[in-house]
Amino acid sequence: MSDIPFTLDQLRILKAIAAEGSFKRAADTLYVSQPAVSLQVQNLEKQLNVPLFDRGGRKAQLTEAGHLLLSYGEKIITLCQETCRAIEDLQNLQGGTLIVGASQTTGTYLLPRMIGLFRQKYPDVAVQLQVHSTRRTSWGVANGQVDLAIIGGEVPAELQDTLKIIPYAEDELALILPVDHALAKVETVQKEDLYRLNFISLDAQSTIRKVIDKVLTRCGIDTKRLAIEMELNSIEAIKNAVQAGLGAAFVSITAIEKEVKMGEIYVATLEEVKVRRTLSVIINPNRYRSKAAEAFIQEVLPEFSTYPEKLTLEHFSPSPNILKEVVDNVAQA
Repeated sequence: MSDIPFTLDQLRILKAIAAEGSFKRAADTLYVSQPAVSLQVQNLEKQLNVPLFDRGGRKAQLTEAGHLLLSYGEKIITLCQETCRAIEDLQNLQGGTLIVGASQTTGTYLLPRMIGLFRQKYPDVAVQLQVHSTRRTSWGVANGQVDLAIIGGEVPAELQDTLKIIPYAEDELALILPVDHALAKVETVQKEDLYRLNFISLDAQSTIRKVIDKVLTRCGIDTKRLAIEMELNSIEAIKNAVQAGLGAAFVSITAIEKEVKMGEIYVATLEEVKVRRTLSVIINPNRYRSKAAEAFIQEVLPEFSTYPEKLTLEHFSPSPNILKEVVDNVAQA
């Protein structure tokens, strides 16, 4: 094969079909017609001389060759996106894009304030916030789809050598009660009092619930003895349920600032216990880091860190000069 037998558009179509599971849904996602998608796949298979999809089932299933092409295709698309963003950097923050990732609580309550500050400084930079589980966010950073992220959970073990993990802030998990609850009238709540409360919590399989349970256990609280009265699917739903007098809950202090200020929720003080977790910033030091990302790291992150040592660019490994490496490789070829 002297010429490259596929185009970026064909790789994008392949990726969309694999993600959506059908040619029609992929066409809708890409805003093109289904016949156009089918034709591109047929041309791609003809150029490669291998079938990329099994035609037998109702769902579009990749063949072994299809999986191989998708694996390399995703890397090619990501590198092309990095190249475009590196070129955009030549405009010196007069444009470009910053992609920030976050786990659920930090993405809902902390990152909007940080992005607001960044936008005041750099209004011409487009900012995308992607809020997912810690695991999915970590993979996004590892794959170069996210510039940096702030997470509250643990980075997957298989990525801990790939990503740089910088402790960033202490997030307190507060015990919240209805304002008219009997324990809202006492100065401190004992650990044993917790086992007599009805708790409202997230689903047991949720990442945030697992993090909270792990932190509580570390603080000497037996989570198996806590009476879970109700499981809800969001922090907002939990806050509303506590306000309605349905029970108690542990939530991040950053999630209840407005309710506490307005006197809608009571924050109890646990005797001799501070339930805290560490928030971390994660980056991939082996990926190109844009000027927008470096500006966010240098000018925004330090404003919200609760650690005594101020974060600077020195805490992050120098970003590799991807464009220089490409030029050098071409010159040596």
